[in-house]
Amino acid sequence: MSREKVPLEKISDYTWQIPKYKPGMRVPGMVFANKELLEKMHTDRTLWQCVNVAHLPGIYKYAITLPDGHEGYGFPIGGVAATDYEEGVISPGGVGYDINCGVRLVTTNLTEQDIRPKLGQLTNTIFENVPCGLGSRRKDFRVSVHDLERLVMEGVHWAVDHGLGWDEDIKHHEERGCMENADPDKISTTAKNRGLTQIGTLGSGNHFLEIQKVDKIFDDRVAKTFGIEHEGQVTIMIHCGSRGFGHQICSDYLRVMERAVQKYKIILPDRELACAPGKSREAEDYYKAMACAVNYAFVNRQTIMHWVRQSFQKVFKKDPETFGLNLVYDVAHNIAKIETHQVNGERKKVWVHRKGATRAFPPEHPEIPADYRSVGQPVLIPGSMGTSSWLLVGTEKAMNTTFGSTAHGAGRMLSRHAAKKRFWGGDVKKALEQRGIFVRSASSVVLAEEADPAYKNVDVVAEVSDRVGIATKVARFVPLAVVKG
Repeated sequence: MSREKVPLEKISDYTWQIPKYKPGMRVPGMVFANKELLEKMHTDRTLWQCVNVAHLPGIYKYAITLPDGHEGYGFPIGGVAATDYEEGVISPGGVGYDINCGVRLVTTNLTEQDIRPKLGQLTNTIFENVPCGLGSRRKDFRVSVHDLERLVMEGVHWAVDHGLGWDEDIKHHEERGCMENADPDKISTTAKNRGLTQIGTLGSGNHFLEIQKVDKIFDDRVAKTFGIEHEGQVTIMIHCGSRGFGHQICSDYLRVMERAVQKYKIILPDRELACAPGKSREAEDYYKAMACAVNYAFVNRQTIMHWVRQSFQKVFKKDPETFGLNLVYDVAHNIAKIETHQVNGERKKVWVHRKGATRAFPPEHPEIPADYRSVGQPVLIPGSMGTSSWLLVGTEKAMNTTFGSTAHGAGRMLSRHAAKKRFWGGDVKKALEQRGIFVRSASSVVLAEEADPAYKNVDVVAEVSDRVGIATKVARFVPLAVVKG
């Protein structure tokens, strides 16, 4: 592939269009970024991948790259595309390997002053209770194949039924914690075997569990609706996905889709965009298997939250309810969904691919929990290690502009290999602890890989989302303690 610069037409300081300049492009590309973020996208294949996505059969409006956009497999991470339900395609590259990598926010009624004296003990207890790192597993928690097949069909309901949560947790999940049409018969034995041992584990890479505090509130009314009462309030953020289970499902179906491309004579500019017509058997099987991974990830984060609640109980010697520990919301960042959107003045049923993107539905949307419907859907954008994270809220403009989507995080700038060459984990940990941030990790290598300079500035990403109007700022959080895989 030639690496000449992708042409861009400026629409505003934060919006750029890639014209239909290449043969085979069915729609333009649309990029949401300021100049600083845009320059970083020019350093890898992000914009090329946006152009490639614009070739997908049945794609509507444009291929979208969000402000955290960076190079991924097939789609850029920070990419959104909607294809026609009847005539379009589904592409596993538009979801990614870590299916339903996502994040949840938990509030407490504590302040930093309340928690600081026992912060180290609490962090250590969480680290002991929540398995972290590559291949991690909790020795006293086992699921059978039968359990696995039930939990991937029932999602968070399975966890709550097994004492791993509270009834009220269910309503504060995207999809109420259970995506429909999940079918464990569409999953390989290899995937099931990987899933058996990894449920309830944080994993490695950019996954984390943070004890945070509210640093700044931008919208008091919306913040209070979500349970954010004041600056200094302690919160918990959990960021992880479907672990090796989802990764295996993606790998399995990429092979299926590569054969489907030949079978259905689909012409693509990049084999990583392997796809199948949405109504084909191959696509339907992938969608049912993907739904299993989505539900697995919901249960994974739910189980971790349960053990966080137990950790508070152990350290502070009181029932978890004493401290609040209420789930604000859990959102998926890597997912494909069947949704209805306005396209050229008509309501169209579409396959929405969100890869490194957060759903950002507006006020009064029926899929938002009833207690949040007056203000809109909570949008969670975690930062890189040691930096801020954000709570935003969905908007009507997102529905009209990005198929109800916005950014999902800081977005990498350096590969993990490059970060390991540039940083040393011990130095990263020392620098964080000098700022009063307590750190526990399964290895020092992951601290080097996840060093803050390896990522874009999440504050800028949140600012661009806010300026464009595809999600508006509600509150900013900063870390007090970090648990890494």
